[in-house]
Amino acid sequence: MQSYANPLLVLPDRPLPRSVAVIGAGTIGPDIAYYLKAAVPGLKLCIVDVVQEAVDRAVRRLHDHARKAVATGRMSQAQASRISENVVGTLDYGAIADAEWVLEAATENLHIKQTIFERVEAIVSPRALITSNTSSLPAEQMFDALRHGERATITHFFTPAWKNPVVEVVRWRGVDSSVVEYLRWLFCFTGKVPLETADVAGFMLDRVFTNWCNESALMLDRATAPEIDRVSHEFVHAGPFSVLNLTRGNPIMIAANTLQARLEGEHYLPASIFGSVDRWVDAVPGGSGPLSADAAEAVRERLLGILFSQSMDIVDRRIGEPADLELGCRLALGFKKGPFEVMNGLGEEMTRRLLDRLSEERPGMPTQKRPFAAYQDFLRHVLVDEVDRIKVITLRRPEALNALHDDMTDEILSVIRRYESDADVKGFVIVGYGRAFCAGADIGRFPNVLGDPEACIRYAHDCSRLLRHLDGMAKPVVAALNGMCLGGGFELAMRCHAIVAVDSAWMQLPEITLGIVPGIGALVVPYRRWPKAAAIFDDLLRRAERLTAKHAHELGVIDAIADDYAGLLALALERVDTISGHVKKIAEGPVSIPALTPVEPKAANGDRLSSEVIGIMEKAVRDAAAASTFADALEVGYRAFARSACTAAAKEGVAAFQERRRPDFTNTP
Repeated sequence: MQSYANPLLVLPDRPLPRSVAVIGAGTIGPDIAYYLKAAVPGLKLCIVDVVQEAVDRAVRRLHDHARKAVATGRMSQAQASRISENVVGTLDYGAIADAEWVLEAATENLHIKQTIFERVEAIVSPRALITSNTSSLPAEQMFDALRHGERATITHFFTPAWKNPVVEVVRWRGVDSSVVEYLRWLFCFTGKVPLETADVAGFMLDRVFTNWCNESALMLDRATAPEIDRVSHEFVHAGPFSVLNLTRGNPIMIAANTLQARLEGEHYLPASIFGSVDRWVDAVPGGSGPLSADAAEAVRERLLGILFSQSMDIVDRRIGEPADLELGCRLALGFKKGPFEVMNGLGEEMTRRLLDRLSEERPGMPTQKRPFAAYQDFLRHVLVDEVDRIKVITLRRPEALNALHDDMTDEILSVIRRYESDADVKGFVIVGYGRAFCAGADIGRFPNVLGDPEACIRYAHDCSRLLRHLDGMAKPVVAALNGMCLGGGFELAMRCHAIVAVDSAWMQLPEITLGIVPGIGALVVPYRRWPKAAAIFDDLLRRAERLTAKHAHELGVIDAIADDYAGLLALALERVDTISGHVKKIAEGPVSIPALTPVEPKAANGDRLSSEVIGIMEKAVRDAAAASTFADALEVGYRAFARSACTAAAKEGVAAFQERRRPDFTNTP
């Protein structure tokens, strides 16, 4: 089976599972079970353990998760009821006979796991999938003795498994490639972020986490645990000792680093203190005074040194892809930036110095093997695949629902520029990762130019660089809307040469709810591409109405609708073929539009809006329609954006967005 960077491009060779068993009712097993019940409709779930009390507690925990989701408004009562149905807790392995997938989440002990798998294989069908949630034990050691080891691998979840999106999927020597591709597809389809890794001790992300924590423990002769945590907060949201307390991770540290030391060298041995501490205290009794600048710098440099050492080693040994490592460190481990982004910010000279210091203090640790630039040469925010000579560009910022920012914009543009003159490439498809196409544009640098009209015009021009390039292309670019498409994401789709969508997709231009107008084409393009839909776009712009894929198809905004992601891709590829050589340019010259019907300054949801900003928007729509060229019309839009950004409404709207509250336009015109 062919492998794609975007897991959803795979056509799976089996459907979603109907019956799943989770072996192990400790901490993570019930959380995995809850994720599965919430993600897979109608799933029969069996939780198995050797202790009845643990089984009962696990089933209660699953039900408690569902009740809390209802109480916090994240789930309806009907959804919670479906999650609680068809769940069995048992000591009887015979209950898993019909399971299509068995996930083991027992204690981190190789012999126990091997015994479980031998028992499971004697019960389930030869086609049933078998996976382990181990955080460090290599798959070959666990599965090589199975009669059907080709259907078994590791699926490593991160705490809390029902919420943390990352799952590592291990490709080991004995596993069938179709199993790996199916699991990657399944996880992505159900809202997770699967990251593929090689079969080594600690895989990809735990090599970073356990050694980050181990180095922290080895520095306790220089600083206390709370002090080390405070220093680490420059790079992570939670310090190493805080995380170890939350996950009860000291025994895992001992097991993981002992294994890595046995396989890769004694420099990985765990700090001896892990065997004598159950929980790290939050403060030292009596206090120890402030941490000296020299000690803080030593801690900082040691933490960065081990982070860079492990990250380079992972890439050099092809344990994982650099973009996956960056994403996994942010999503699974709570780093504020990926390790290569941190390196890039510090520069080559500082990175080299930190690695040299680590080599002096910790002989044997991996270090840089290639030029510094080689570790920075990868796409961080988009995936690129080729299907039938068409480049499929997948927007991948799952933590932001694939929202655009400067780096992603530049990466999309770089891919298009690289291949648009290649005779072997017919065109491009832009699609989103997971269940969203693009949730708009990050607010990014905008607050810094708020209130400065000339700076706002330059900002709008800069944000339009990809869209202007699309306007001039001869090769087709098709937007494939796999889910929500908001703001700047919708403006990107408008500038593609065709749009297709899944039937559940929807579009919105919510800028008016922030007290600004769309700045990079939405005041111009719809009236030139889809004049019959002008009245609908009037409401989208002025009231932040939602437009469903079905309605957009009826209006001619969307060319075709698919039932699912696979059908969406097929439609997009077909559309590239259809319009190849016949890419239509956006209309030049003045265009006729119907008069805008007056509206109250209220959003579709009833929230108050700024009448001043609506007025700026309406004038710009009329002026842009009357412009003599498309370029002049876009300029009208840029300047309208700048005028709106200088209003009191924009100041309030942007402040509310940053403060995560609803804006109050009561005291703005």
